[in-house]
Amino acid sequence: MSITSNRKLVHGMSLCADPAREECFKVVQRDSEMEQFEDDMCAAARREKLHRHMNNEIGSIEIAAQCLADFPDAPWGLRFQLARQTYDECRHVEGLHDRLTELGGFKGEFPISNFEWSVTNVQDSLAARLAIQNRSFEAGQMDLLGTLRQLWRAVGDERTAALIETILADEVNHVRFGNRWIRKLVEGDRRVLLKVAMAVRFLDEVNSRALAGESQDHQGRKIKDHARVGVNVEDRRNAEFSDDEINQILRQFGMGALASAKPSG
Repeated sequence: MSITSNRKLVHGMSLCADPAREECFKVVQRDSEMEQFEDDMCAAARREKLHRHMNNEIGSIEIAAQCLADFPDAPWGLRFQLARQTYDECRHVEGLHDRLTELGGFKGEFPISNFEWSVTNVQDSLAARLAIQNRSFEAGQMDLLGTLRQLWRAVGDERTAALIETILADEVNHVRFGNRWIRKLVEGDRRVLLKVAMAVRFLDEVNSRALAGESQDHQGRKIKDHARVGVNVEDRRNAEFSDDEINQILRQFGMGALASAKPSG
């Protein structure tokens, strides 16, 4: 698979080279190079959130499409879900771009990063890519969107909040089918479990090095942002994470007191 042979070095880690982008975009490699704001819901910060999210969704299209190209012998049901995901992500990009322009923004207004693409496509198995993209990155997106819809409503922007909720509903399905198909692939071949475990370990190493590579001030802000996002427990359950998995995530976010909470109903 040629996609895995084109590499770049970031924080000492060999990652997949960036996908093509229009010349209007400034592509950066580190989170500290992205636009930062003291007031993270000021007018410019709101546009940057939409702009960043738009590019992330473009990356999701490309990752799912690359899986279809790289693994033509994958089970039909899984290929169908990946094709549906590319369609969903296209709708997300259109909605985010429309809202961005309505708020006075434009594509290329802010720097972008292709972190998810670069980490996911290093993997040479479909199960490993699902573990990183769908089960990890998109699950994290569920957590983020669960908080962002509240932030947009808090500043009186119901239209963007409704768009975020529409996207979130699709992301739940993307994570759910990732979870289901990883289990099926492991059941069919226990060796797949090793691929998945190695992929998760690789992601942990990339995240650790990225955090260590940022400035001390930026680390503090990043940790604060993570605490603010929290964990979208309800949608993680809808995406078929087990309670044990959710409790482990809660502990990682410093919310161990909530880890013993039972599902309502």
